[in-house]
Amino acid sequence: MNRIIWQRKIDTLWIGICFISAAIFSIIGLKMYDPILSETNYIKTAHLHKGQIVFGAICELILVVSMLGSAIFMFPYLNRNKSNMGVAYISFRAFECVFVTIGLIAVLTVLSISVAYSHGVFQSVDTLQVIGYSFKAIHKWCFIIGPNFMLAINTFIYNYAFLKDKMLPKYLNIWGIFAALLMMFAALLEMSGVIEQISIWGILLALPIALFEMTFAVWLIVKGFRF
Repeated sequence: MNRIIWQRKIDTLWIGICFISAAIFSIIGLKMYDPILSETNYIKTAHLHKGQIVFGAICELILVVSMLGSAIFMFPYLNRNKSNMGVAYISFRAFECVFVTIGLIAVLTVLSISVAYSHGVFQSVDTLQVIGYSFKAIHKWCFIIGPNFMLAINTFIYNYAFLKDKMLPKYLNIWGIFAALLMMFAALLEMSGVIEQISIWGILLALPIALFEMTFAVWLIVKGFRF
C-alpha cells in the first residue's frame, strides 16, 4: 500500500513539473523568436541572432517533451474507469505536440534562408521575404491550432474526467473547463480574423487557462489526486 501511495505522489509530482516546465519554456521559446516574428527585415538580420533563435527552438523541444510527459503520467489516472479519457487526452496532446514541432521547423527554415542570404547564396531579398512570410504564416497557424485550440480540448478532457471521478476539488475542475472554453473561443476568433493572436483580447481570453494550469500544477505537487 505504501508503495502505491508513493508511486502516486511521484506521478503527481512529475505531472506538476511537466506543466510548469511547459509553461516556462513555451514563453521563453516564443520570445527567442522575436528576431524573426517581430522584425520587418528578418531575412537580412535573423542570421545575426542565430544562437538566440536556435535556443528558442530547443526550448520548444523541451516544451514538446514536457507536454508528452504530462500526457504519459496522467494517462493511468484518466483511464481509471476505462472511460477512454486517457486515450483521448494523450491523442490530442500528441496532436498539439505535432503542431508545435511544425511551427518550430518553420521558424528554423526562415533562419536557414537568412543564413544562406548572408553567405551570398541568394541575391533577391524581396523573393526571400515572400518565402519567409509563408513560413511565418505556417508558424502562426500552428500556434493557433496547437497551443491554443488543441490545448483547450486537452484541458477540457482532463478536467471533465477528473470532475466526474472527483479526483480534484470541484471548483478547480469547473475553473479548468471554463478556461478551456474561453481558450477555444479565442482560437476560433483568431482563426476568423476577429482578434489578433497577440492582442489585449487574446491575452485576456488566454489568461484564465494560464493561471489555471499553474494552480493545477502546484495543487498536484503539494496535495496530489484524491482517491
